[in-house]
Amino acid sequence: MIRVMIVDDQSLVRQGLISLLSQEGDIEIVGEAGNGSEAISLLDSLRPDVILMDMRMPALDGVAATREILKRQPAMRIIVLTTFDDDEYIFESLKAGALGYLLKDSEPEIVANAIRAVHKGHTQLGPTIGQRVISRVKAPASKESAELAKFLTERELEVLKLMADGSSNKDIADKLSITEGTVKHHISSILTQLGAKNRTEAALWARDNLA
Repeated sequence: MIRVMIVDDQSLVRQGLISLLSQEGDIEIVGEAGNGSEAISLLDSLRPDVILMDMRMPALDGVAATREILKRQPAMRIIVLTTFDDDEYIFESLKAGALGYLLKDSEPEIVANAIRAVHKGHTQLGPTIGQRVISRVKAPASKESAELAKFLTERELEVLKLMADGSSNKDIADKLSITEGTVKHHISSILTQLGAKNRTEAALWARDNLA
């Protein structure tokens, strides 16, 4: 069962999501919060696996809340669910550590599947959002891309390709017969070498530049 907390300053939105997601057999709504500060205060008592996070809220907005929550609980999975599709909001959320970004007009099935995906450690972006992220972090010229790839070891390239396929750290560790700690070390090195801000940017770079 995937434990989910809903964070949104509109009660009607929270209740609608609770009603829709409660019909999913593998998803349990463990609580709700009206802003980022309240969400942080409820973390320890609710112990969610995934948080659906609104963007613009009083007291503490979605980006700031995401950043603070992941400082306290790095393994938390966060999906931004908002009406705002501005590039600034999208990239600030991803840089803060959110694994998903969906618009509130998404079909209930898409939201439910996104919850399942990020629970496994995969990135989940709405259809229009994904295309914009790809265009924003489009690879440099092929010659420059080849030069960057030269700085990666054979193992780092294997890890990077699996990241691009959406594999979580655990999946990568299992497939390569290494520990999750080693995977994290490789990912840190990959981000440094590529100049990527997070694994989402690195994964998108790999999809564009690695066969």
